[in-house]
Amino acid sequence: MNLVTVMLFFVYIYGLGYSLTWFLKNSNFFERTFIRMGVGLGTIPFFLVLLDFLHIPIDWKFVLLVSLLFPSFAFFRIILKKDIRLPRIKLTKGNLYFLIVFLIFLLTLSMYVKGAFRYPYFEDDDPWAHSAGIKYVSIEKNFDDPTNSFKYIKPYPPGYDGLMGVLHQTSPEIMWTMKFFNALIISLSIIFFYFFVKNFTKSKDKALFATIILAMVPCYLSHFIWAHSLVITLFIVALYCLVMIPHEKNWVYPTSIVIASICLTQPTQPIKFFFMFIGYATIMSIYHKKIFLKEFLSIIGGYLLSLIWWAMNWKDMFIMGAGGDKNIISEGGSFFTRFIGVIQKAFPPNSGTATRPYTVSDFFIAKSTNMINNPVGVGIIICLLAFISIILVLLTYKSMKKEKKIQIAITLFWLIFTFVGINSMTFHLPIGLYAFRFWMLFAIPLSIISAEGFWFLVGFLKQFSVPKVITVLLLVTLMFFTSGKQKYDVNTAIWGPGQFWTSMDEVIGWVWLKNLPVNTRIFAYSGDEQVIGLNMFSCGWCKDVIEFRKDLLSRNTSDLYNWLKKKRYEYLVIGGMAYKTFSESYGGNETTKLLDMRLREISSFEKFKLVHQTKGVLIFKVL
Repeated sequence: MNLVTVMLFFVYIYGLGYSLTWFLKNSNFFERTFIRMGVGLGTIPFFLVLLDFLHIPIDWKFVLLVSLLFPSFAFFRIILKKDIRLPRIKLTKGNLYFLIVFLIFLLTLSMYVKGAFRYPYFEDDDPWAHSAGIKYVSIEKNFDDPTNSFKYIKPYPPGYDGLMGVLHQTSPEIMWTMKFFNALIISLSIIFFYFFVKNFTKSKDKALFATIILAMVPCYLSHFIWAHSLVITLFIVALYCLVMIPHEKNWVYPTSIVIASICLTQPTQPIKFFFMFIGYATIMSIYHKKIFLKEFLSIIGGYLLSLIWWAMNWKDMFIMGAGGDKNIISEGGSFFTRFIGVIQKAFPPNSGTATRPYTVSDFFIAKSTNMINNPVGVGIIICLLAFISIILVLLTYKSMKKEKKIQIAITLFWLIFTFVGINSMTFHLPIGLYAFRFWMLFAIPLSIISAEGFWFLVGFLKQFSVPKVITVLLLVTLMFFTSGKQKYDVNTAIWGPGQFWTSMDEVIGWVWLKNLPVNTRIFAYSGDEQVIGLNMFSCGWCKDVIEFRKDLLSRNTSDLYNWLKKKRYEYLVIGGMAYKTFSESYGGNETTKLLDMRLREISSFEKFKLVHQTKGVLIFKVL
């Protein structure tokens, strides 16, 4: 089923993308095909939220039907007109460059997949929480979450869990589904980036160099499983759509849909994207001395379309932004006053768990040991290329053609905006937008501007009879050993399983569950996220399960057994995590006393059989 799901994924995204870009005719075959995939991927979060809004089940069969509807109609029209034309693919410079980019995509995918599957668990905490939401969507086929059981569904926009939930409906192993498709989505962004830069800079050469740099720069996306993997990829697709509007007015529609999907995938990055989108349209308007109305309307339209979700969940979003302070809704003052209060609470300069003041070495020295969710650092060669590029464009700016000036101005605006965003603590700014998450955005304009220096050095050394290919290979090699290798080392290293585990012995004990058939019903004293993440099943959102968990430590063994049998649970898990979970409510000493007592009773109860044990966990078969 895994291969089938991969095939379905490409059918979904190409079919939906084709439906929104039917007007494409004369573009390059590879560009047309992959951009349609990008637009289709950027349609899914909005489409799934729309289905939920209309109370239509989020079912893979319906997604497949809709994705095939318009392409099938178009195909039959072609047959009736007897106008079937096979694409003619010639070995042009552009197609050769695409093959190089496709190779970079395969190498990137290989790196991410290798790293993701190097350990038999999820890294850190986020993927475990995502797995619970994904399981809910795959089974219940909605985003309702009436029990508020999930961290990443309501008010957190559900685009990422929705997409993965649809994929999980045909791919039984949730861990494989999340690890593989997360890596695939990030890797596809490499291809989308190449086509965006090609049209943005009007240069295939600079687009290729920029893509090579982006693939190597350490701070651009690790294989960490979270909504940022999808939202950054969609950001690049949206930039492509935005750039294409002056060439074809119909690009307004996919631009708005993709931007809406961005807002329905992750809550904070769209704030940053808004300034980058508006900055693009504003600079275009200033240089051309006319308002780029279509661009502004597509941007604003995308954010307005996302209100089908945010308008219903703004109160919960306020509370989440205020750190769980429910009084923020009932406090006096205008909506604007309360909004400013939320902003101040949600976005202090040190906002973000990994935000810190950054130094010059953080940029120049790429390290093989790094953060896993958003690595920092660039590498000395890419940094030098960026400096050369900035000096070069400033010195030659006056002599540039108008279109070149616009491209440089936009790139420098993005570069400055993201650089300042990274340094909210370094520069002592009054607010911050999760500074450490700016690194992945910073990599995008950095790669574009660095391509200018790359291209300059290639041309400059040619004057001294150094062949272009030699210069390119030399620069790529230097970038690899100062940036690419470090990125590879980080993304293929063994990452830790998260903060809530008490020991690796406990993790190893839990991983034993993967020997059981997929979706075996497991009840764990600590909760359901780890059960679900390890391909098993527990209905953590079911009201009867939630109710039974109340006063769980006070329930006697007979009641526990009878309830487990009634609910068809086959195994019971008690480990260090349970002690940690209950200690928050009962205190450490009382938790230890109660759990130790329950453990002795369960161990001596004839209807429970101990089947696996490590120093951190005990697993019982419910007979």
